[in-house]
Amino acid sequence: MGAEPCERVEDASFVIDDLGLAETRELPIPASAVHVSVTPFGSGGPLSQWKGGELVASAMGGALRVTGEPGLPPVKEALDACTFHADMVAACGAMAAHYARGNGKFGHGRGQHVDVSIQQVAFSRNFNGVLVWQFDRRKLERVGGSLAYGKAKVRAIWTLADGWCFHSLMTGRLGAPANQALSDWMDDAGMPNPLAGTDWLSYNRSTLPAETRAVWEAAIAAFFASRTKAEIADEGHRRGINACVVNEPADVLADRHLAARGFFDTPSGLPERFAALREGEAKALPNPAVHAGERPGPLSGVRVLDFAWALVGSITTKTLGDLGAEIVKIESRTRPDLARLDVQVSASEHGNLDDKPWFAHLNSSKRSLSLDMKNPRAREILDPLIDWADVVVENFSPGTMGKLGLDYDTLARRNPGIVMVSGSVFGQTGPMAQEWGVDGTGGALSGRTFLTGYPGRDPVIPGAVPYGDVIVPFVMAAGVAAGLQHRRDTGRGCHIDASMYEICVQQMRPSLAAALAGQRPQRMGNADPQVHFQDVFPAAGEDRWVAISAFTADEYEKLIAITGSDISAWTAAREDRAIARELQAAGLACGVVQDAEDMIDHDPQLAERGALVMLDHPLLGPFGHIATPIRFSHDGFEPFRAPRMGEHCREIAHDICGLSDAAIDDLTQAGVFQ
Repeated sequence: MGAEPCERVEDASFVIDDLGLAETRELPIPASAVHVSVTPFGSGGPLSQWKGGELVASAMGGALRVTGEPGLPPVKEALDACTFHADMVAACGAMAAHYARGNGKFGHGRGQHVDVSIQQVAFSRNFNGVLVWQFDRRKLERVGGSLAYGKAKVRAIWTLADGWCFHSLMTGRLGAPANQALSDWMDDAGMPNPLAGTDWLSYNRSTLPAETRAVWEAAIAAFFASRTKAEIADEGHRRGINACVVNEPADVLADRHLAARGFFDTPSGLPERFAALREGEAKALPNPAVHAGERPGPLSGVRVLDFAWALVGSITTKTLGDLGAEIVKIESRTRPDLARLDVQVSASEHGNLDDKPWFAHLNSSKRSLSLDMKNPRAREILDPLIDWADVVVENFSPGTMGKLGLDYDTLARRNPGIVMVSGSVFGQTGPMAQEWGVDGTGGALSGRTFLTGYPGRDPVIPGAVPYGDVIVPFVMAAGVAAGLQHRRDTGRGCHIDASMYEICVQQMRPSLAAALAGQRPQRMGNADPQVHFQDVFPAAGEDRWVAISAFTADEYEKLIAITGSDISAWTAAREDRAIARELQAAGLACGVVQDAEDMIDHDPQLAERGALVMLDHPLLGPFGHIATPIRFSHDGFEPFRAPRMGEHCREIAHDICGLSDAAIDDLTQAGVFQ
């Protein structure tokens, strides 16, 4: 932080640093300012003074451990993936603190410190790894171009005749049409097709026998090897298969969908926005509602109607709920959330909607209302909830809310101050808006996948833990807090359009700049052009590794003075934690490439930061739930366990919708609460 910003800091409304609280304590930061720190290990705690950086924070946060090919050293994701994620978390924390600070008679009027640890943010992505370790004492492994779902490994990166594509067979209604489309294409091409005749509505990626999957994947690999990138993008798109091309940075710059959305219409030709926003057309409210809340947190009193599902929407509302907002989650037994279906641990059973720890992780601090949205009488519940809500969150395919009569314009006519946020892969507009997509789609199309891996080898999944799925929620939650503050200031609600593809492209900004300059960025393994020297080295023991970064030539000389010229030989003879302690004591950035056991059972920094919150589940018992990775110096928060399906129907209908017991019984008999 240079002298010029310091001279003005006493006038700041926001102060943002990458130094931490200890290093900025002497600055004249006003008590009313929102002060945000993003550092490798956070402010405070036994490791807060350790040197880090992207590679070390990724190692200590578990993301590095599960990225790469089996049998090879772990490889970091493209560019500064974990740091970018932490920056989005910090934006959410900053906007929530800004809302809590308020203006005039609203808010508590206080600034506060918002503390974000890149390590903890990386750890928060490890949904599957944390679950399988806690319940089954299993550890996830690097699976290269595959995705891990509990015990199942589903291949997702496929070699084409002239490049690569991303494709995975999805479970249930979401995947059935696309899975059938791939099977049909294989038949039409005259290729061997063991997928033929499969009942895709009953297919479950988590329970398919490994032997069957191996036969299927061999046939799919042969088929994709006969196709080109152009065929995947054109005919594959027309047929509706779940596949997309693995783009290079130059391909991203030429993307027609991004062009249609004006994403690169900036003076530099590089993206600037993280979400699109439009105000409602209704007359501004003179006194927008601000509610007192009973729960602690910077968003206490905010009322959220949650139509979200899977990861993106669920993490958005989990974040809002953990930060104090009141969440009513709309669900349906006829089309349950995927997180209620996937059997990932031995404590869960197929067909039970209430015993999935994945769902519990993603849905803390919410109440559940099960509702048959196709039943006309559901409006007797929905309409008063729309009147009640400050915020509506959804991540259905664009157009779905409109078909239900719940699009933003319709909602705003009933509740003019409502803030609606929509999360999708491609955004609400543009030629690809209605297309299929998952977390890996954002990685493949944005260039993240292409730039993750070792030179001369195939790309690998950029993080066997989710990325776009866990970043978009913090952009959405930040947009909600900013939208609520905007409503206070102007009396107007708004609609926030968050696109996973665009947010992943933002993370790739340096590679896009290189492509604009005529370069062709390639996979670099663990190297970073901004770091003098760094890599992952073996430690004593099976599959044990340490990550080391020397940011300057002087640091590299210090490293060699300790290890000798053969760094790998020195590290391989030593225990990983001992290596990290020794090099950190010498002022060098080093960290253990940690697995779930390391992080949950042995990491003092994650324990001190409360990275797992123990909540008691009615079917699964007490277990650690991933905490929303933000610390506020003033506004604490208290998450509570996720709901059973429809657990709060009567309570919500009575307390919020104002219905009598007789009316609720009548709606129950009419099949509304399904």
